[in-house]
Amino acid sequence: MTKNEIIEQLNEDRTAALFGEADRVRRLHCGNAVHLRGLIEFSNCCGRDCLYCGLRRSNRELKRYRMSVEEVFAAAQAAAKIGYQSVVLQSGENDQYPLFDLCGLIARIKSELKVAVTLSLGEKTREEYAALKDAGADRYLLRFETSSEKLFRALKPDSSYDERLRCLRWLGELGYQVGSGIMVGLPGQTMEMIADDILLMKELDLDMVGIGPFIANPCTPLKDAASGTLELTLKTLAIIRIVTRNTHIPATTAMGSIDPKGRQKALQCGANVLMPNVTPTRYRSLYQLYPNKICISDAPADCAGCIAGMVASLDRTIATGPGHSLKRN
Repeated sequence: MTKNEIIEQLNEDRTAALFGEADRVRRLHCGNAVHLRGLIEFSNCCGRDCLYCGLRRSNRELKRYRMSVEEVFAAAQAAAKIGYQSVVLQSGENDQYPLFDLCGLIARIKSELKVAVTLSLGEKTREEYAALKDAGADRYLLRFETSSEKLFRALKPDSSYDERLRCLRWLGELGYQVGSGIMVGLPGQTMEMIADDILLMKELDLDMVGIGPFIANPCTPLKDAASGTLELTLKTLAIIRIVTRNTHIPATTAMGSIDPKGRQKALQCGANVLMPNVTPTRYRSLYQLYPNKICISDAPADCAGCIAGMVASLDRTIATGPGHSLKRN
């Protein structure tokens, strides 16, 4: 699809044909199975001050937490016992965990639990990324958020657009399965920008793409901004599926947080991944990127049952195996 064709589809009110084509492409290139990744949000401490995020360092209303390495391993172990063959270790951007400890944790998860490990820890040096990869990390998720350098600077005043893209290149060069993505409906975002975002995803040849609606957080400078809509998010997801073909795309929690059927709708227009939360319940309410996040009081086993029912209701199956990149088969 050209940029103009993408913009035309984003502006189109009738979505049935677009969603149907995205679902067809997903079946053809990804199959009917839904891949599950157990998400562990192990620290809400962050050194960045992004205008849209509830974890921003200037948010004094947020109670901070930092799980111990043993707690993180125990959460991964619980995920493996449920049957998840892939875990995602996610935190705010901070340097509170020594590299040696993180590498040891990853190596232990890989050797004892035999699951795939995705990291989402923000920007690191190339040497740090290399050490984490050598320890056994399979994937890395680092959203570029927007392809517009001007909008990036406005929303992330203490971050560098060029550095973000440099990190994504490093991750690919080091052999990671690389994930990135955007928020849809950001203040100042245009359809032209979203089209450029999608074309950048294609150019980067990403293994995973994660998107979700912007949801205004009352503890951020953007508290009075209008939130993104599920409709535009789903149209964006569908176009990403058509353009990228076999990239793994999750039906994100944010979609389910603005619409009770948001994740189900995403799975019907191109998504093929779900990320059930396996963070210990006592911490979940504190990892508030945005308000009204779903599933914060559910035990991991309860989430597993809910996810299984959701997948079955759509006449889909749960994938077996770790769900590695479909681009490397």
